[in-house]
Amino acid sequence: MSDKISNSTTSDGKPLPEKAARSRVAMATLAGTTLEWYDFFLYGTAAALIFNKQFFPSLSPTAGTLAAFSTFAVGFIARPVGGLVFGHFGDRIGRKATLVVSLVMMGVGSTLIGLIPNYDSIGFWAPVLLVAMRVVQGIGLGGEGAGATLMSMEHAPAGQKNLYAGFPQMGTPAGLVLANGIFLTTNAVMSDSAFASWGWRIPFLLSFVLVAIGLVIRLRVTESPSFAGVMEKGEIVRFPLRESLKVGFPRLSLTLAACLANSAVAYAFMVFTLSYGTQHLGYDKQFLVLSVTAAAVLWFLSIPFWTKIADKYGRRHMFIGGSAAILLWCIVFFPLLNTENKMVAVIAFLGMGLIVPVTHCVQGSIIADTFPAKVRYSGSSLILQSGAILGGGLAPMIATALLDATGSSAGVTWYLAGVCTISLVGAIALFKIVPDSSRGLEHEEIRVSENA
Repeated sequence: MSDKISNSTTSDGKPLPEKAARSRVAMATLAGTTLEWYDFFLYGTAAALIFNKQFFPSLSPTAGTLAAFSTFAVGFIARPVGGLVFGHFGDRIGRKATLVVSLVMMGVGSTLIGLIPNYDSIGFWAPVLLVAMRVVQGIGLGGEGAGATLMSMEHAPAGQKNLYAGFPQMGTPAGLVLANGIFLTTNAVMSDSAFASWGWRIPFLLSFVLVAIGLVIRLRVTESPSFAGVMEKGEIVRFPLRESLKVGFPRLSLTLAACLANSAVAYAFMVFTLSYGTQHLGYDKQFLVLSVTAAAVLWFLSIPFWTKIADKYGRRHMFIGGSAAILLWCIVFFPLLNTENKMVAVIAFLGMGLIVPVTHCVQGSIIADTFPAKVRYSGSSLILQSGAILGGGLAPMIATALLDATGSSAGVTWYLAGVCTISLVGAIALFKIVPDSSRGLEHEEIRVSENA
């Protein structure tokens, strides 16, 4: 295995040492996912603050926000398509090639969003083109989500599987920080009217440059040792998705349920709170974006700590404890925000930034361990993207609709609490029926339980 890992090369063509090669893979997956999530979150921020006026000006503020969030949800609907397509080829031709293509798709989609004329210029076609590019974004991210985790995890040395699987997960908050940072900086250097008119396009156009940098990094890594082993043994499956379903409905459904909360809660606090806080609580958008960004920084910094804990003590108790903590914090989050006290609101956001990564950092490895290497990309994509659409994709839109219907954030709180309860119960049930394979294993000692 080590000779396959060490065939990464330096600039002069000499082989990298094994440890250096693994580090390069980890950094490459982190860089790639950061750039992909930058593009995806940039859209979420713009949907909450800009797109209602740019693409749906004839609608009321609430209806315009709902319409903007519906285009946000379209990206999540497209993610399973990308997950299935890229998963299929990732299990047949390799992880590396599919991850390169997914990065390019995301960059192209985001760059073109920055070039779409608004509704006042081309009318109906403006939101149509916006949705089309959001679909391209969603397909690209659908290929990235599972693939990057597999690429890093399958290079991991024994006893550090959760740590390595956590590197691409760090790309989620890193992408959010980058997106919000560039969004705020662009807004700060020009007037509000100029930013609303054309300045918001600049962060999207920068995607082209960032993706080019990401490609340089990603093209220098080698193929996953696990997939290389599948190739050597001639175990390539013709229809990997169909084969992945053989793990059984109980395990598939419980794994999906366990992953719902993290996605729903994360997108509610990262996206929905931007529109809710500005339109209903009177917070200025800079304060809210900075608060979310600060929470994302804490999220990013805490992931290595939690993944090391998972590698040392096992991820199961940590995941269940994290699921319970998310449930409790969801119950207090909006009451804290509703005080309209900025200090209290910051505490609410930072609490999310500390709690969400407890489950998020090991979610990818839990999903990946459900499937053998020969169908792991397809199976992981199916679970991850289904959870994303049912959880995160619909969360801002459902939250906005509940707020409009009730006039209160209480409905949003209980909606999120309900999702968290489903995930907590799902995780407990999953871990009861599936043997623990989270510690002390080499890459392909992981096998799907026959009893699942």
